[in-house]
Amino acid sequence: MLTCEAGLDIEASLGLINIEGRHLSVEKQVAIAMRRLAFWGFTMGASFAVGQSTVSQVTWRYIEPLEDRARHHIKWPDQDRLEEIKLKFRELYGLPNCFGAIDSTHVVMTLPAVQNSDVWCDESNNWSMLLQGTVDHEMRFIDIVTGWPGAMMVSRLLKCSGFYKLCGSGERLNQHLKVDEVEIREYIVGSQYKLLPWLITPYESQNFSETLSKFMAAHEAVKLLAVQAFSHLKGNWRILSKVMWRPDKRKLPSIILACCLVHNIMIDRGDKLHSDIVWPGRHDLGYEEHYCGHVSSSNQILPFPSQWLSQKRD
Repeated sequence: MLTCEAGLDIEASLGLINIEGRHLSVEKQVAIAMRRLAFWGFTMGASFAVGQSTVSQVTWRYIEPLEDRARHHIKWPDQDRLEEIKLKFRELYGLPNCFGAIDSTHVVMTLPAVQNSDVWCDESNNWSMLLQGTVDHEMRFIDIVTGWPGAMMVSRLLKCSGFYKLCGSGERLNQHLKVDEVEIREYIVGSQYKLLPWLITPYESQNFSETLSKFMAAHEAVKLLAVQAFSHLKGNWRILSKVMWRPDKRKLPSIILACCLVHNIMIDRGDKLHSDIVWPGRHDLGYEEHYCGHVSSSNQILPFPSQWLSQKRD
């Protein structure tokens, strides 16, 4: 069972007791922690006959070993796995050498008055923390970045990330594929970012050729994998979709990471991501999706066969 496997490092001798004075078993502690991540709030402790402080302690006793021992569930793929992912994107969407999709979401919170600084106040006047994720064809997170304040533009978050530096230096997404005499570098897709040699954004023009229309449809389908991954993440682990009351901003990234890890564990174990628990609509309700466009033709670096390049960007 997923929850027990992820919780094997929670010791039965933690010394936590319920209101009747009985020691909590490992299984019960894991159940408490998972339920809190899935439903948020401390009142759920009543269903386990434990109080608010016990729920909080048990949750952190669960998260800490999960961070330590399950990090391998979010990792950059080795070469064999990378080739498998690219093959799937080509088979399913017709995009050669495509490796994944990138998006970001806000985790909304309240802050004490003394902590209310502009850096945490985002475009929707919420206090929030950003989570950036890159996903593969199965909506598995292969890279995440979090801990940055919500006021930051998502394009800026990408630029500040280690992922950006690794791709920019050629340590990641550095393999090339020749298609129709065109060298295509490995790339991901996204819509809220600037066009980069390894990040392909959509065309803004509405006057597409038939070929470019097909490309735009494929781009949109792949981009939506990241949107759906965040929707599943927030739908399953609703602690991330609710407004958190005064969280410790130093610990909040650990909560976010734990939810992403369990999301991936479910996929790795073959558990289905059920559509009936997806967070309705976009994962960032109340936030506009920004597009970075207007790239000059001299700066175009497009990873597609030459017949797809007949229509230039503005």
